[in-house]
Amino acid sequence: MRRSITGRQVFKGRGALSNPPGRFDLQSLAAVDDGWYLEETPDSIPTTLEPEHARSVISTNDSPDIPFERSINPYRGCSTGCIYCFARPSHAYMGLSPGLDFETRLFYKADAARVLEGELSRPGYVCKPIMLGANTDPYQPVEKKMRVTRSILEVLARTRHPVTVITKHALVLRDLDLLTDMARDGLASVAVSVTSLDAELKRTLEPRAASPQARLRTLAGLHAAGVPTGVLVAPVIPALTDHELEDILAAAAAAGVGWANYVLLRLPYELKDLFAEWLQQYYPQRAAHVMSLVRAMRDGRDNDPNFGSRMRGTGPFALLLRNRFRVACGRLNLVSSARDKLCTTLFRAPAEGQLHLGL
Repeated sequence: MRRSITGRQVFKGRGALSNPPGRFDLQSLAAVDDGWYLEETPDSIPTTLEPEHARSVISTNDSPDIPFERSINPYRGCSTGCIYCFARPSHAYMGLSPGLDFETRLFYKADAARVLEGELSRPGYVCKPIMLGANTDPYQPVEKKMRVTRSILEVLARTRHPVTVITKHALVLRDLDLLTDMARDGLASVAVSVTSLDAELKRTLEPRAASPQARLRTLAGLHAAGVPTGVLVAPVIPALTDHELEDILAAAAAAGVGWANYVLLRLPYELKDLFAEWLQQYYPQRAAHVMSLVRAMRDGRDNDPNFGSRMRGTGPFALLLRNRFRVACGRLNLVSSARDKLCTTLFRAPAEGQLHLGL
């Protein structure tokens, strides 16, 4: 079924409205109506999935405003379809578009578990917590079939290696057996990202993510199982979702979370145009106001790449947001801007000669 407010083609279950070329593309294509017969555009775009054979799966970063040094992304691209996803521009490195390609042309790390075991077995490896879901969601819809995230967690559980998971999907509850076991030894925590409690807004903003209510039930289920949990109010979009900040924190606190954090909307590279296009489609009367507030918190630009300010913004509106977050966390007894400290002393490297099971 096609939905359109401005007359633009809208694809079922997709967040992006177009497929612009990546910033490294030397050529671009434009559709031209020359009066000849045109085939009808389909209502939906299928998802394609290809294996990616990586030599390494652990990524490192030294950013001072990201609370982890190591991460693993089981997938490249994400069919969750969040229009604001800051990872969209990374698809340009594959020669693909950050728009619809990012949601529909996916890659999975087929031998992730085997490669991870090799990395953990290296002499001199120093155990530090690993983040799952730093870029793309480790529990996006294809994980139900591919189980790449599950295979990584199995390695981490067996080696007693600490891990933190960030997701928007209830599928994380499938792996409660592993997460609960690890949590008993202080080896696991899970954060669920909640952008809005408005199901209708979520439908276009994050088309294939779990509903807001399902995410809160997921937090409650994790908490009941003894897994430390937190909530990420991310991203906060001015004049669109910022008014929900306190309500999201209160709902998450009622579900049992121990900590909270938030991230201001970021619009790097091609993302700024994709998001502006989405705003014009669904909120045309509010679009100019949203972008004016974004620029007011980004020193007059659509995006601020600088450490220290890129996650929080600057200016009066950003300061008000910080104060609201601090006051709400204090009232709800949430630890603000902090995560659960995980244990690193129980790590044991994989045994040599251990059987490796590929996907």
